[in-house]
Amino acid sequence: MEASNCVFASMKKALEPLILGWRVPELRARMLFVLSAIVLYVMVLHIPIPNVDHTAMEKLFTSSAGILDFIDMFGGGALRKLSILALGIMPYITSSIVFQILTIAFPYFKELQQEGEYGRRKMAQWTRWAAIGLTVVQAVIATRAFQSPAFGILPATGTAFIQSVMSLTAGTMFLLWLGEQITTRGIGNGISFIIFAGIVARLPQSIGELFQVGAIIQLVLLLALFVGTIYAVITVVQGERRIPVRYAPRQAGQRMVQGQRSYLPLKLAAANVIPIIFAVSIVLFPGQIATWYLKAHSTESSTLVNIAQGVQNAFNPHSWFASLCYAALVMAFTYFYTAVIFDVRDLSDNLKRYGGQIQGYAPGRPTEQYINKVLTRITFVGGVFLATLALMQWWSPTILQLPQTSASGGSLLVGGTSLLIVVGVALEIMQNLDQQLKMRQYEGFAKGAGKGRL
Repeated sequence: MEASNCVFASMKKALEPLILGWRVPELRARMLFVLSAIVLYVMVLHIPIPNVDHTAMEKLFTSSAGILDFIDMFGGGALRKLSILALGIMPYITSSIVFQILTIAFPYFKELQQEGEYGRRKMAQWTRWAAIGLTVVQAVIATRAFQSPAFGILPATGTAFIQSVMSLTAGTMFLLWLGEQITTRGIGNGISFIIFAGIVARLPQSIGELFQVGAIIQLVLLLALFVGTIYAVITVVQGERRIPVRYAPRQAGQRMVQGQRSYLPLKLAAANVIPIIFAVSIVLFPGQIATWYLKAHSTESSTLVNIAQGVQNAFNPHSWFASLCYAALVMAFTYFYTAVIFDVRDLSDNLKRYGGQIQGYAPGRPTEQYINKVLTRITFVGGVFLATLALMQWWSPTILQLPQTSASGGSLLVGGTSLLIVVGVALEIMQNLDQQLKMRQYEGFAKGAGKGRL
C-alpha cells in the first residue's frame, strides 16, 4: 500500500504542470492547438501516393533487414503505407545537423550564429532551403527505386514519377510548416513533437501485435523491461555533472556587487538520440545493399554473390559482429556530436570574461583542460548507456523469444531510439509548461505589487 501511494504521488507530481497548465486559458489554448495539430498529422499520414502496389511494398520491407522498419519508426508507418509523408521530417533534421557541423568547420557560420536574432534567422532560413533541396533529391531517388523492375512498387511512367516526387516533397514541406506552427503557437519544439507523434501513432498497432502472438509471461517480462527502460532513460536524460563556479566581486556603477557561487551543468547524455541514428544507418546499410544485390542476382553463382552473402550474414541485426560495430559507432558518434554541440574553449573564455573561476584551476587553458577531462569521462558513461539502449532494440525480442511477427512491436516498446525520443519530448513538454507557469506567477505577483504603489 505504501509503495503504491508513493508511485501515485510521484505520478501526480510529474503531471502537475500539465494539470495546472490546463487551468490557465492561454496555456489551455496552446495545448488544444498541439492536440489539433497531432490529429491533423495522423489524418494526413493515411493519404497515399497514387498507384502504389502495397503487396510489393510489404515484400520490400520483409527483405530490408530492418533498415526500413527503423526509418518507418520515425514516421508513424508512413513509409510502409507509402503516404505523402513517407520521407518524414528527416531531411530537415539532416540539414540542421549539417549546419551545426559547419559552424565548427567554417568560422563564417560560427560568427553568423553569434550575431543574435539576425544570425539565427539567417541560419534557420538556410536550413529550410537546404532541407527542401535534400527532400527533392531523396524524393527523386526513392521514386526511381520504387519504379525499378526489382521492386515494382510504382508504375514506371513519367506521370507517376512527377506525381510521386511532388507528393513526397509536399508532404515533407507540410510537416516542416506544421512543426513551425507548433513551435510558435503551441508548447515546445514542433519538430520534436512531430517525431514524438509519429512514434506514438504506431504504439497501438505494436501493442496489438504483441497481444495477438505473445504469451502472458513474455508480455509481463516485456512490460517490466519497458518500465525499467523508461526509468533509466529519465535518470540519464536528466542526469548532469555540476561543476562549482565562483564569480569574483565586480564594480557595477558606483556600487560593488558581491561575488556569487553557481555551477556549470554538464549533461550526461548531451548528444541524445543523434549518435544512435547515425550509427544504425551505417551498420544496416551494407547488409541492405547486399540483400538487394542478392535479390537482383538470385539465379547466379559467382564470387560477388558469395561476398554479398557473407556481408548480409555479418551485418544481420542479430549477429555479434553487427552488434559490436553498432556499439562502437554509437560511442564514436557520441563523442563526435558532443564535441559539435559543446565548445569547451568558448565556455572557458566566457567564464574568464565574466569573472568566473572553477576552484583550484586558473582561468584560461587550465580551466579548459579540466572541463574537457570531466566532459570526456561523463560522455563515456553516456555513450555506454546509449549503446546499451540501442542494442536492446535488436536483442530484446530475441531474448524474450518473441515471434518474428511481433519483434517490431517489442523493439518499439523497449527500443533505445523510440523511448529516448518519447521520454525526452515528454520531459521537454513538462519543463516548458513549468516555465510558463512560473513566468505567469511572477507576472501576476509583479502586477499585484504595482497596484499597491501610490
